[in-house]
Amino acid sequence: MPANPMPNAADHLQRIRRISRQMVWACLGLMGVLPVALVFFWATTSAPELAQQGNLHSDAIQTPLQVWQRWVGGAVTGVPLAMLLMGVWQAKRCFAQFAQGQVFTAQATGHLRRFAGWVAAAALAAIVAGAVTSVVLTLHNPPGARQLSVDISSNHVFTLFFAALVWLMADVIGQGQALAEENERFI
Repeated sequence: MPANPMPNAADHLQRIRRISRQMVWACLGLMGVLPVALVFFWATTSAPELAQQGNLHSDAIQTPLQVWQRWVGGAVTGVPLAMLLMGVWQAKRCFAQFAQGQVFTAQATGHLRRFAGWVAAAALAAIVAGAVTSVVLTLHNPPGARQLSVDISSNHVFTLFFAALVWLMADVIGQGQALAEENERFI
């Protein structure tokens, strides 16, 4: 049975640097594509599909949507997207540091924490945005047919869990950095 050689630390760091450079580009791509996709979605999607965006039944919108409803709906759902993109920006900054070989630094840990914070904020904002969108989309319905729908989905819960996980991992890395610095001073 052939031995499986363990990669040395330099090879491992080179792999981290290479993948991190790719992740920087992926983050930049997301930051460019997602806002355009949001505008396209709100400009071209049918009313029944937009109703689902507001946690409504597909036939909840009883009058033709007006242009301002599409603009406001897009702007409202753009808020959680903007928060998510702020998180992606922090991730990009973290990956940029990794690409330079700066892996266990206070700055990288700070970027991870801010990424987690923005992702959590985006998940909470998405809950509010869904409710506001439901009102905007049904505002021209006759009295009694206007709706307010609040939805907390498994996607929201998972996103909050993921954000908490990344926050905790950043905290553990930060604690490890502090211990390593403390040990360095004693040696």
